[in-house]
Amino acid sequence: MAKLYFRYGAMGCGKTMQLLQVAFNYEERGHKVCVMKPATDTKNGDKLLTRIGPERKTDFCFTREDDLLLVVKKKFPKVVCVLVDEAQFLTPEQADQLMRLTFELNIPVMAYGLRINFRQTDGGFEGATRLLQIAHDIEEIKTICECGKKATRNSRFLDDKLVVSGPDILIDDGKTKIEYRALCPACYFKYLAKNSVK
Repeated sequence: MAKLYFRYGAMGCGKTMQLLQVAFNYEERGHKVCVMKPATDTKNGDKLLTRIGPERKTDFCFTREDDLLLVVKKKFPKVVCVLVDEAQFLTPEQADQLMRLTFELNIPVMAYGLRINFRQTDGGFEGATRLLQIAHDIEEIKTICECGKKATRNSRFLDDKLVVSGPDILIDDGKTKIEYRALCPACYFKYLAKNSVK
């Protein structure tokens, strides 16, 4: 039986790069895949970009209203694998639809995303939470903090100050410097004590 895989990690750990490598491996062998991402990820339009260069146009950008099971059945009937970037933005229902793809169509699904948001005190991302509950296979993709230790925290900085509240999606207005950093717990709390704003 096909499986639902959830690959998570802090920002900058190479999730998109791994997704592109999997897509390349399938396509190099003559197989069709469906690469999708949420339409709310407007930064690069319909492309997936990596920090080190490789990029790819997505096959489908989904909204919260899309039934991903029906989308794949109707628009991508010949694919042998579904790859989802920024999977934390799935709805719980969409995560369940991806699970159904694995047993109704026997198609493996690989979802890549963040496990927790930058606030780190609330329920986090509903899509990631549901994937952690139902995925057949869960794996952390590791990265390092600026100090060299393992990074586990996704942190938002506005004008170089750590922020711990605000919306999950923040659109760059061109006036405020918005930056995300992967930090270890020690560095996170160091920034929190030194220069955070609410």
